[in-house]
Amino acid sequence: MTIAALNSLDRPAFVEAIGWVFEHSPWVAERTWAARPFADLPALHAALIERVERADESERLALLRAHPDLGARARMSDASTGEQAQAGLGGLANDEYERLLALTAAYRERFGFPFLLAVKGKSRNEILTALQARIESLPEEEYREALRQVYGIARFRLESIVT
Repeated sequence: MTIAALNSLDRPAFVEAIGWVFEHSPWVAERTWAARPFADLPALHAALIERVERADESERLALLRAHPDLGARARMSDASTGEQAQAGLGGLANDEYERLLALTAAYRERFGFPFLLAVKGKSRNEILTALQARIESLPEEEYREALRQVYGIARFRLESIVT
């Protein structure tokens, strides 16, 4: 879809087209629709981020929590399933899978939301290394990093549909 076509959509069609780029959080697209027209994909992405940043703390936390744990097999959107499979997380050996599950559980317990990483283009070793390193972060730093990762995930998803 072109940016011009996206700009021409009414609110329900706009939300239908891009509401999924923020995992289970169509409210981001709903609040961004009124900011049309967007000059290009970077302008659209910036407007979406601005709406998240304007949201209250509980909405941003719910956005983070809407994402599945890496390697989880339940509650995953089609987009998350495909992204994780491309990163090699679907073919982990049993010991790697157990390590991933233990680290993601410890991360969730420490921070209150799942480990978030824009996995496109990353290997499973890079993902596990990032998870191990970030589990040591301070909570406020990790909260901001998790949001940055969500913004990266949304950018990759937008690039897959906006030409």
